[in-house]
Formats: sequence, C-alpha cells, structure tokens
Amino acid sequence: MMSNYTEIKKYCEDRMVTLVAISKTKTVAEILSVYEQGQKIFGENKVQELVSKFESPLLNKKDIEWHLVGHLQTNKVKFIAPFVSLIHGVDSFKLLEEINKQAEKNNRIINVLLQIYIAQEETKFGLSFEEATALLGNEKSADLKNICIKGLMGMATLTENESQIRKEFSSLKNFFTEFHELKFLSMGMSGDHKIAIEEGSNMVRIGSAIFGERNLV
Repeated sequence: MMSNYTEIKKYCEDRMVTLVAISKTKTVAEILSVYEQGQKIFGENKVQELVSKFESPLLNKKDIEWHLVGHLQTNKVKFIAPFVSLIHGVDSFKLLEEINKQAEKNNRIINVLLQIYIAQEETKFGLSFEEATALLGNEKSADLKNICIKGLMGMATLTENESQIRKEFSSLKNFFTEFHELKFLSMGMSGDHKIAIEEGSNMVRIGSAIFGERNLV
C-alpha cells in the first residue's frame, strides 16, 4: 500500500501534470502518510466525507487543497463552499448558479471544471460537447462573478479496450484546445492515467494506485 506514490508523483512531475490523490474511504492516518511524502492535493467524491476530513484536526493543514471529484447535488454545495479548492464535476448551469451563490455568501471565488460526457456508459454524468460550448459562451455564465471555470473533466469508459479509451480521451483533448482560456484538463485515473497523459491530460485523479484498493464503508 502506498508504495507506488513516489513513482507516480515523479511520473506526473516529469510531464508537468497535476496529481490529485483520491482519498475516498481512506483514513486520516493513510492520508497523512501520503501528505508527509509531499502530496498536497486530495480529492473526495462525497461531500460528507470531504467535510469530515477537512475538519479533522490532524488534517488541518494550510497547504492542503481539497477537491470534490464526485457528482455534486445543488443542495450540498453550501457544505463545501467555505473551503473547497476545485470542484471537478459541474454538469449543469443550475449547479454553476448554486456554486456561485454559495461562493458569494462566503466571499470567495470557487474554481470549477465542467464535466464532459465522453464514455459509452449510462452511469456517467456530464455535458455533451454542444452543451458545454453553449454554457461556455453563455452571457449568463459570464455574469457569475464568484466562480471561475478553470477547465474540463472527463471519465473514459471502464473497459479493457485501450483504443476506445484513447479515442475518448483524444476527443476531449481536441475539444479542450478550442478554449484557450481554460487551464486544466482533468482526465485519467489509476487504471488509465498514462493513456490520458499521452492524450493530453494535465491533471489526473489517482486513488487505488496510491492508497491500495478502497476500503469498504
């Protein structure tokens, strides 16, 4: 467990890729072990777990960035708005509006990524390329002064077919390059991060390859 962290960290650093360590279901002690090896960005997929870890005295570190990488419901935005560094999975204008509202209440500008649907799986969330284009060009989006759309996020199909995974990542990278103001392209997880980086990802979300298999909760 965690023996791969140094190798993964170096692989990402050599390619100027931001590494988000996905710590869902992991204990405070496990997170601290990776933090002490130099990791400063951690991601959670559930709001309640993210808040709990942020509030843990042992994880009360000013240099930790907390990312929310899972599907976010509008009624839960208020719980993470005071501290979250980046929200990866924004998939509607309604959610953008709520994040903006809660950010304003906390006198913050919250960074977000638009989640794009690229997988051939009905269980995945996300905007189509057309919907994302419309949202990015929407004057109403520009009026949301307490959010900043920093980039795009996508999840490939869970399959052994490497050519399909590569094709899905490539399609998102091609779309990403149309928007020069965007900084981050978050794609790639434990099983496919090397393919994602080869296809242009500059932010990866890695959990089990760092921490070992997730704990049952």
